[in-house]
Amino acid sequence: MPRPRRIAILGAGAWGTALALQAARAGNAVALWTRDAARAAAITEAGENTRYLPGQPLPPAITVTTEAGAALEGAAFALVVVPIQHLRGVVAGLPPGGCPLVVCAKGVERGTLCLPLEILAQLRPQAHAAVLSGPNFAHEVAAGLPAAAVVASRDGALRGLAADLLGTSGFRLYGGDDPMGVQVGGAAKNVIAIAAGAVIGAGLGENARAALVTRGLAELSRLAVALGGRAETAAGLSGLGDLLLTTTGPGSRNTSLGMALARGTSLQDVLASRAGVTEGVETAPALVARAAAAGVELPVCAAVADLLAGKLTIETAIGRLLARPRRDE
Repeated sequence: MPRPRRIAILGAGAWGTALALQAARAGNAVALWTRDAARAAAITEAGENTRYLPGQPLPPAITVTTEAGAALEGAAFALVVVPIQHLRGVVAGLPPGGCPLVVCAKGVERGTLCLPLEILAQLRPQAHAAVLSGPNFAHEVAAGLPAAAVVASRDGALRGLAADLLGTSGFRLYGGDDPMGVQVGGAAKNVIAIAAGAVIGAGLGENARAALVTRGLAELSRLAVALGGRAETAAGLSGLGDLLLTTTGPGSRNTSLGMALARGTSLQDVLASRAGVTEGVETAPALVARAAAAGVELPVCAAVADLLAGKLTIETAIGRLLARPRRDE
């Protein structure tokens, strides 16, 4: 029998909508779920997600719903595309049983210090699960511009199914068997991007940004290995690839936040002006705490966490990094 060609997307933000468009482009029927009835009605009426992806019409293959059970029924798998701090609540509210889950959240949960698949393992220990990550801006994927990502799971059949049903010639999906390394890359890159934006916003130049991003990549790699991942994953799409995009692309919310902070805008004012979530803000202290528990030092990420908490100014944060003892690379 042919495999089902139906995919559920849980979360109707920019990235969830972009993935819905990509799933439809790949030939699937798509159920796009949001728990916000007003948003569902607005998207259906406008034929596009005017709040998060204006100008990208949704094809007839995409149906918007507020019923999670209806979205999941008959789906080959569900892409869970909600911010990490809301992931637990969304997954806990899903009906029992159901299809495999592919998490598209990046970050570390406050309080528990859990990564995305660790949250799923607590709530759905029997579920087949994977994580999708990589250097992807939602508006570019929505427009069909070339992109690549990785689907990582210990379940080879699931990562193969996800790549087969979601991938196209313009959206290349690679499989990966190091979900821990992929998750650490997705979490750390947002924090490092805030630091990179602060360096540029403070007028310290491209040399400084390149040095900071390189040292941030080393931090990312050390933490991935300490948590059971592989160092080489840090050099792939979910590590170096995502880090390059997020620290240099003008559309990066995390980089632009760092730039704004360095130019004197308060954190509260930056966040209040945005519709989307800037994941690095909540992830920074949680990531540093998770690393400390594993005995790993993250100087760049720790400086970002202190900057966001108001414990450091941009100048003192940079000064602290530059004052670290010299050693061989």
